[in-house]
Amino acid sequence: MRDYVILTDSGCDFPAELAKELELCVLPLSVTVNGKEYRNYLDEREISHKDFYALLRAGNTGKTSAINLDTFKEAMEAILKEGKDVLYLGFSSGLSGTYQVGALAAEELKEKYPESKLLYVDTLCASLGQGLLVYHAVMQKRAGKSIEEVRDFVEQNRLSLAHWFTVDDLNHLKRGGRVSATTAMVGTLLSIKPVLHVDDEGHLINMEKARGRKASIHRLAEKVLEDMLPQDQPIFISHGDCPEEAEYLASLLRGKPHIGEITIGYVGPVIGAHSGAGTLAIFFLGNKR
Repeated sequence: MRDYVILTDSGCDFPAELAKELELCVLPLSVTVNGKEYRNYLDEREISHKDFYALLRAGNTGKTSAINLDTFKEAMEAILKEGKDVLYLGFSSGLSGTYQVGALAAEELKEKYPESKLLYVDTLCASLGQGLLVYHAVMQKRAGKSIEEVRDFVEQNRLSLAHWFTVDDLNHLKRGGRVSATTAMVGTLLSIKPVLHVDDEGHLINMEKARGRKASIHRLAEKVLEDMLPQDQPIFISHGDCPEEAEYLASLLRGKPHIGEITIGYVGPVIGAHSGAGTLAIFFLGNKR
């Protein structure tokens, strides 16, 4: 069996050290703020998470862009030239055009490398939800599964990867068309915090409302305990520059049945440009999305 590389994109929001430990190839999407474009490298080489969220809090907005075809082809071809196959696990097509570009790159390269395998899957996931699904894929690879078996695992489990999150500032969701201007205004005045998830098509959906920030955080913890599969498993939490609240959410779950290691990381600039500072999200394998 030929060796293969799992390729993903920075929509996964992995902490850089974890991506390195998992031996992933991660391509950066981009965000433009104040006319300057930054590539969203996981190691923050072009813009740090702290600096990005400081720009948002100062009233700036970010515009995001997908990875281009040439970048995908160069990365994939470098792997193929090493005699390895490629499995691309992409950022939800419901939120970005990146996956479609990656799939197109793979199809074009198949003609040049007919003896190689270039497989791809739309994870329908985002942020550390995408990251958690990729993490499970790596665990399958390390257990000796073939590239086809790992692809099938991802396709079979992507709709069990639950995404639940809340935001602190409704105006970012208003700009993205997720809530109306009236909802954003009234919610801000009454301290209403939405509890949202990512649906089966990979889109953001407003599900519930909580009165106050603390109530919304407790609701995220409750969703994990209500919906998680009854098996020991890792939990991933991402945050938009609110590490203390992410740690508080983790503290509500530690020691509970089936809760394994909890990984906390940032919501990167590409997703943070749409969700805003203060976003808090949690990801796990559940009995439903």
